[in-house]
Amino acid sequence: MRVLPVGDDALLVELASGAEAEALHAELLRRRAAGLLHAREIVPAARTVLLDGLTDPGRLASELAASVVPPAPPREQAAVEIPIRYDGPDLAEVAAHWGVPEEEVARIHAATEFRVAFCGFAPGFAYLTGLPPRYDVPRRATPRTAVPAGSVALAGPYTGVYPRSSPGGWQLIGSTEAVLWDHARVPAALLSPGTRVRFVPVGPVGPVGPVGSVGTS
Repeated sequence: MRVLPVGDDALLVELASGAEAEALHAELLRRRAAGLLHAREIVPAARTVLLDGLTDPGRLASELAASVVPPAPPREQAAVEIPIRYDGPDLAEVAAHWGVPEEEVARIHAATEFRVAFCGFAPGFAYLTGLPPRYDVPRRATPRTAVPAGSVALAGPYTGVYPRSSPGGWQLIGSTEAVLWDHARVPAALLSPGTRVRFVPVGPVGPVGPVGSVGTS
C-alpha cells in the first residue's frame, strides 16, 4: 500500500490489486459509517482509493500505511438482477477466445455473481468483477464509433453495461433494457461500488447483426 497526499485535505491510496482496492473502499465506508473516519468523498478506482475532505490527512496517512487491508465483507442486500439477451456482435469472437461455444459464454457469464469494483467513464457505467482471470478478453483493436445504450460488454477482467450510446472498444456480448442512469431516480445510478450484480438471460443466444460503425483510427 502506498499513500500519497493530494492537496491539503485529500489522500490517494495505491493498492497492489483491484481486489485490495475494493476491500479498502469497503473498510473505509464502514469506518465512516461508524463515525471513525471523517471524509467527504471516498472514491475507488481500478487499484486506488481517493479520500477527499479529510480533517487530519497526515494522521490517517500514517495509520493506513501501517495497516493491513481486511477482506471485503459480503454485501447483505440482494443482488441487482439485470435482464440480458446474449445477442452481441462479438459473442462469437469471445467464444473463440474462451475456447467454448457461444451458448457456453452465456452460461458462464450468467452463472457468475459480479461485484461493482468502481464506476467511471460515463455516468452510470460500472466496472464489474467476478469472472475468473482465464476469461479475460482484450479490447477491440479498433474501437467502434457508436455503441448502443444497454450494450453488455467485456474488456480485460471487467464486465460493463453502456448506459448511453458512445464510442467504445469493449467486446459486445449482449444487450439489456435496464436503465443504468436516470436523473429522476434516487440514486440516479442503478449500480454503485460494492453492489452485487447478476445477469438474467432472456431470449435465445446469438448475434442479431453488426452494431454501429467501426472507426479507422
